[in-house]
Amino acid sequence: MTAPAANMRINPDRLWDSIHKMAKIGPGVAGGSNRQTLTDADGEGRHLFRRWCEAAGCTVGVDKLGNMFAMRPGTDPDALPVYVGSHLDTQPTGGRYDGVLGVLGALEVIRSLNDLGIATKHPVVAVNWTNEEGTRFAPAMLASGVFAGVHDLDWAYGRKDAEGKGFGDELKRIGWMGEEEVGARKMHAFFELHIEQGPILEAEGKDIGVVTHGQGLSWTEVTITGKEAHTGSTPMPMRRNAGLGMARVLELVDEIALSHAPHAVGAAGQINVYPNSRNVIPGRCVFTIDFRSPDLAVIQDMENRMKAGAKAICDEMGLGIAFEKVGGFDPVTFDEGCVTAIRNAAERLGYSHRNIISGAGHDACWINRVAPTAMVMCPCVDGLSHNEAEEISKEWAAAGADVLFHAVVETAGITK
Repeated sequence: MTAPAANMRINPDRLWDSIHKMAKIGPGVAGGSNRQTLTDADGEGRHLFRRWCEAAGCTVGVDKLGNMFAMRPGTDPDALPVYVGSHLDTQPTGGRYDGVLGVLGALEVIRSLNDLGIATKHPVVAVNWTNEEGTRFAPAMLASGVFAGVHDLDWAYGRKDAEGKGFGDELKRIGWMGEEEVGARKMHAFFELHIEQGPILEAEGKDIGVVTHGQGLSWTEVTITGKEAHTGSTPMPMRRNAGLGMARVLELVDEIALSHAPHAVGAAGQINVYPNSRNVIPGRCVFTIDFRSPDLAVIQDMENRMKAGAKAICDEMGLGIAFEKVGGFDPVTFDEGCVTAIRNAAERLGYSHRNIISGAGHDACWINRVAPTAMVMCPCVDGLSHNEAEEISKEWAAAGADVLFHAVVETAGITK
């Protein structure tokens, strides 16, 4: 394919303006965003995105999970499209850029193609995937997972939020359940632009992260059972303290992850203690251990050591323990050709770059199963994400979108 000229760039002012206009929908309480999936705010954000896409000359399709596909035609009617995108849903206290940069960066690719009068052989499609965050309906990356054949459609419809509301019911309620079969579309390639959500690029002064791999993930829910008792009148040797057992298991998790440094991590992010009263020794603790590594054997080793060690701790303390695997996916190796297109684009444009492994899950991790896929990352301040204080610069956004533009155009093929 012919590479675009080095002077071809996106419009950074337009991209930046679009990001902050989207942030006005579902604003957070501290300057970020609260546009959780299938809420009224999510529906409003989708309408705005569709209006922008149609104004750019795209035809917008919607599938049965609400995934949105805005297509700019190519010159070859038989050529499979190049898909580009991410997600518009956010955490309850999320930032303005996580996911949004990738969706609006995809739209900016199409707008810039229009500005420059470039025709491509392959159509280019901007995508908004439903429920990437998984904060309201677990698991994360739900709709892209169904698209890739990882999950079943009816199973996805049956997911419940904390209030017992069903995913399918809420999708209908906000008016974004389409008719198109999920996964029916075939892709020539898929690209996703995202903020790093980590500190490496900023710390090293790099403009671009060329994502070569995605970490695998394992979520294990652990339930430790002891005996509720009065904190003041129960002698120390006679206690069966589930909270203390949990603390010792969490220390073990940290030790196990550190033994595989620097590319493995582990922690418990969700913890519930019962009855959670000031003067009652905890009788039950339920928490989810999150292990991640780019090496599947390392993940399996961490899981096995955690279970054996945690059981030994609880046996010694007279506590019960149970494990349930509640989520996970294997490590991802992104397509060599797409990765090379991103790296070549960064070099052509003069941006500093380095290879990077994604520590977070992304829709690209599932789509990689059904199409050649790669990711572009830009820095974020202090590596902070899933937080309203999440911040990037306009220059970082522009660099990431420039690289995305070049990689997509080269892959889609310039015909005039």
